[in-house]
Amino acid sequence: MKSDSSISAGPLRGLGGPLRSSEPVRAARARAPAVDLLEEAADLLVVHLDFRAALETCERAWQSLANHALAEEPAGTFLEVKCSLCVVGIQALAEMDRWQEVLSWVLQYYQVPEKLPPKVLELCILLYSKMQEPGAVLDVVGAWLQDPANQDLPEYGALAEFHVQRVLLPLGRLSEAEELVVGSAAFGEAQRLDILQAIDTARQQQGQEHSGSEEAPKPNREGSVSHKFLSLPMLVRQLWDSAVSHFFSLPFKKSLLAALILCLLVVRLDPASPSSLPFLYKLAQLFRWIRKAASSRLCQLRIRD
Repeated sequence: MKSDSSISAGPLRGLGGPLRSSEPVRAARARAPAVDLLEEAADLLVVHLDFRAALETCERAWQSLANHALAEEPAGTFLEVKCSLCVVGIQALAEMDRWQEVLSWVLQYYQVPEKLPPKVLELCILLYSKMQEPGAVLDVVGAWLQDPANQDLPEYGALAEFHVQRVLLPLGRLSEAEELVVGSAAFGEAQRLDILQAIDTARQQQGQEHSGSEEAPKPNREGSVSHKFLSLPMLVRQLWDSAVSHFFSLPFKKSLLAALILCLLVVRLDPASPSSLPFLYKLAQLFRWIRKAASSRLCQLRIRD
């Protein structure tokens, strides 16, 4: 049966072999305060749903990073902590319905858009496009994509495609999207063809909407004119009844003038306009016919008497 000492000594073995009793035990390296604050902020966000406290903890962590950089930590760890703080802070602002402040809040720590981590920039694009405000990140993403240092990053192609789909196409900036896709070497051939096809589809839809907006007023004008002339038979019928029933009680010229004014008010034609002359001519013919019919009816009444 093996002694328990061999089992307990196992975890203490390092690169230099088993730890000897004469060697001093090295103290564990203390973590930076920013790392602990990051964990605290994530716990407040996810577990306790205390979004305000999570945001304040992120800001305290940023202050700690400014005062005490992670000198003993690898450079990648320092960048990862900053990126993670941004992710937690963005989520906290969004949960408090303060999403408009996200971009300015992030830029106060990175100063310039070109220095934003790809994950943070992608999250900003997703947030503002979801809130139907993609124009807010247009200049920021454009500056990031034009920076030569970012064009060598492995995330550049995916982020550029995300920018086209979520920002440029919804804003109708099709030429700018096409220039980005054609002029960038980050896109594969199949990826480039797919994006160009999406741009072409958006251009066709834009053309159809533009032509539809130009043709839309025409049916409205035609519909309004047709509506006026559709109501004309009812008006003529009323005028006919009025002319026949009131022929003997009112002078015919006064009835004709009143009916003419009524037609002009209902149909809303300008008597001085040349386009109104055919209608007025037909209206005059109509009243001549009414007068003739009324006279014939009067003759019939006299014959009966």
